[in-house]
Amino acid sequence: MKEITVPAVLEELDRVLEFVNGELIACGCPVKTQMQLDIAVEELYVNIARYAYHPEIGNATVRCTVGGDPLQVIVQFLDGGKPYNPLLNEDPNVTLTAEERSIGGLGIYMVKKSMDEIEYQYLEEKNVLTIRKKILN
Repeated sequence: MKEITVPAVLEELDRVLEFVNGELIACGCPVKTQMQLDIAVEELYVNIARYAYHPEIGNATVRCTVGGDPLQVIVQFLDGGKPYNPLLNEDPNVTLTAEERSIGGLGIYMVKKSMDEIEYQYLEEKNVLTIRKKILN
C-alpha cells in the first residue's frame, strides 16, 4: 500500500484527494467510481480533521492500494486520536426531512451505502477505518 501522512487539518484535504486520485487514475478507474471514492475520502478525512484530536492537532495517514480479482481499491485511514468507531452509530432516518433529522451521521451513512465494504479496528492505539470499492469497467 502506498501512503501519505499529513497533519489532520482541513487544509490538507486537497493533498489527500490528489494522492488517492493519483492511484485511481493510474488504474483507469471509471469516473463514477472515482467520484464515489472522492466523496467517501473527503467525508472520512474531514471527520478525522475535525474530531480525532480536538482541540489538538495530530497526524492522519491515508493508505491506498489497487489490485485483486475483481479489481478493487482499498483506502485506509489511520489516526492516533480518541478511539472512535463510527460504524456503531445508528444510521440516520433518511425518510425524515433535513429539519426533522438530528444533526450528524449522514456522511458516514453515505460512505456505507456507496462502498462495497467498510470496517473499523482499533490497532496499536490507532483508529483504522478501511473502505473497499470494486472497480467495474
